[in-house]
Amino acid sequence: MTSTLPVRPMVITLGDPAGIGPEIIAKAFRDVPELLHGCFVAGDVATLRRAVGFITREGCVALPLVQIDNPQAALSVPPRCLPVLQVSELHTPVQIAQVSGIAGKIAGDSVLWAARAALAGEVAAMVTAPLHKEALAAAGWPYAQYPGHTELLQAEVAAFLGLPVCDVPVRMMLANEELRTVLVSIHMSLRDAIEAVTFDNVLQTLRITDAALRASLGRAPRIAVAGLNPHAGEGGLFGHEEQMFIQPAIVAACSEGLDVHGPFAPDTVFMRARAKKEQLGEFDVVVAMYHDQGLIPVKYLGVEQGVNVTLGLPLVRTSPDHGTAFDIAGTGRADASSLLAAVRMARQLQKV
Repeated sequence: MTSTLPVRPMVITLGDPAGIGPEIIAKAFRDVPELLHGCFVAGDVATLRRAVGFITREGCVALPLVQIDNPQAALSVPPRCLPVLQVSELHTPVQIAQVSGIAGKIAGDSVLWAARAALAGEVAAMVTAPLHKEALAAAGWPYAQYPGHTELLQAEVAAFLGLPVCDVPVRMMLANEELRTVLVSIHMSLRDAIEAVTFDNVLQTLRITDAALRASLGRAPRIAVAGLNPHAGEGGLFGHEEQMFIQPAIVAACSEGLDVHGPFAPDTVFMRARAKKEQLGEFDVVVAMYHDQGLIPVKYLGVEQGVNVTLGLPLVRTSPDHGTAFDIAGTGRADASSLLAAVRMARQLQKV
């Protein structure tokens, strides 16, 4: 019989220990062991042991934890066990649902360890559980300088390659079974995001999007581009960014052989790209001009199935499409569906 065991393990980062990350990790290992086989958690054993307690129902068998010493050991851990590699230790438990620098440091340490393991080839992919941006900032150096996962990973890859950060362009893609969207800018104010709509940034986004999806789809992706302004500027009546920056970038991308269309009115283009009942949408992906423009449509379709993918890195990184959910942390009610979708997506991207 041909073995289906993974050759290299996959790492899941702990996330903020005060949020739902540890709970959804524990649920995933308990409920879908076949998918999680060969995965392990980089984090803190005590935090995960507490999370197992949160999700253990009366009369149910508890999920056993197995502390491992190296990533490869995860491949031999039996199903329905939770393998944990201790990478950052908490001397006292953090308070649930409270922002703290200690929690931010634990979350950041897990991501940093996982990124270095991925770059060294020790793991096939990394899936990051949610961290809290305020906690990350409160953790101090080096984490305070990064608004989130994407920027932290970009900086770590740049250091690994010996390049300035500006020479390692990355983009965020949010995807579910119905819609994919890639963002020109990520975590910045709306005012700054408008300034980031330049010819170079839009063209670079189109190139990164094409390269990533061409590899996973096995063909050139059909890329739609959303305008910045209402009605995509309406020929300059509502703004000139489409005429000055976006349309010229589309023309340049098409001259390079990319299948790019637009710019289209932002209030309708996502509907045109949406796949329904096994019927493909008109486009494979929408390039959006800023964070909320692109993320709201995908999240509206269902946060529980959304996956965040970082494009442009020499490693596979996916993440659930939700935050730390302090309002339900510690209750055992958190839904692990988005984390499971992120693991499935990472498995698919490993094969590319």
